[in-house]
Amino acid sequence: MRVPLSWLREYVDLAADATPEDVLAAMVTVGFEEEDIHRFEISGPVVVGQVVSLEGEPQSNGKTINWCQVDVGEANGGIRGIVCGAHNFVAGDKVVVTLPGAVLPGPFPIAARKTYGHVSDGMIASARELGLGDEHNGILVLADLGIDAPVGTDAISLLGLDDVAVEINVTPDRGYAFSLRGVAREYSHATGATFRDPAERDFAELQPGSGHTAVVDDAAPVRGRVGASEFVTRVVRDVDPSRPTPPWMIARLSLAGMRSLGILIDITNYVMLELGQPLHGYDLDKLAGGITVRRASAGEKMKTLDGQERALHVEDLLITDESGPIGPAGVMGGGTPE
Repeated sequence: MRVPLSWLREYVDLAADATPEDVLAAMVTVGFEEEDIHRFEISGPVVVGQVVSLEGEPQSNGKTINWCQVDVGEANGGIRGIVCGAHNFVAGDKVVVTLPGAVLPGPFPIAARKTYGHVSDGMIASARELGLGDEHNGILVLADLGIDAPVGTDAISLLGLDDVAVEINVTPDRGYAFSLRGVAREYSHATGATFRDPAERDFAELQPGSGHTAVVDDAAPVRGRVGASEFVTRVVRDVDPSRPTPPWMIARLSLAGMRSLGILIDITNYVMLELGQPLHGYDLDKLAGGITVRRASAGEKMKTLDGQERALHVEDLLITDESGPIGPAGVMGGGTPE
C-alpha cells in the first residue's frame, strides 16, 4: 500500500518534521513491513511561465517548431527564449517551465542548449515529463487544470510534486489497511496521534429514493457464502465530465500507484483508496433498468473496459442491468456495447 503523506496528514496528526522514515518506523511497530519510499524525483527550478509570443518555424525535416518568448518572472531571469515542438498553446497561456539546473524524472537534467538555430533557455513541460501521467498530446497548459497562478510561482509545490509516499506491505488478513483510513488508524495506534475518521459523515440528507434501483441476487453462493451482502447506489446529477482533475488529486493518485484517467474515474478511485471500499461510477443515461448483482450463467461472456471479451465462470459475480453484464464485481468496468 502506497500512502502519500499529505493525504495521511488529513486523517491523523503527523509531526511537522516527521520524515518518511519516521512514518515507516511507526508502522513497523504495529506489524507492517516497510517496502519503499516514493517521490516524483523532480527538482527545481520549475516555475509558472506565461507565453509572451511564439513564432512557428518550419524545418527541413518537415517539422514546425515554435520559437517562444516566455516570462518566468524577474527573480528567474524575466523573459527567456525557449524552443518548443508542441502546438497546443497560444500567447498568453500560463505553462510550466523547467529552467536550466532543474532535473525531471528519468533523470533528465535541463540545461540551456542550442537547437533548431536557437539557444533554448529551458523547456516548457508536458504532464508526462513532470511525472504526472501518460498524457503527452502537448505541453501542460495550467488553465486546463483550472489554475491561474502568478508568473514565477514554484510549480513543484503548486502541482503537489513535492509530496512523498511511503509503501508498506499489507498481509491479506489486514485488508482494512489497503486504505488511507486504515493506515491512518494504525498510525494513530502506533504513536497516539489523533485520528480523524474520513468515514464519519452526516448522511441525514440522504433520503430514501436518492439512489438507483439495485438488487443482490446471489443464487449460487460459493461454499455457502454470498459474494455481496449489499450494493449501495446514489444518483449524482449535474456532473461535468469535461472538468479537469485537480493537480493535487492527480499527484496523490500517481504516488499511490494509479494513473489519472479523467475526473469521474479519478474521483471514484480516490474515494476507494481513501475508504477501502470498491467503487464504480455508471452513466445513468446508459443503464437499462435497475442493477442486479448475480452470478454468471453457464457460457455467458462480456466485454470489459480494456476491450477484451471475457468467458465467464459460473462462480464469477457480476454487476448487471437488463441488457446483461456491465462489469465483473469489484474487478473492472464493462466495455461499451457496440
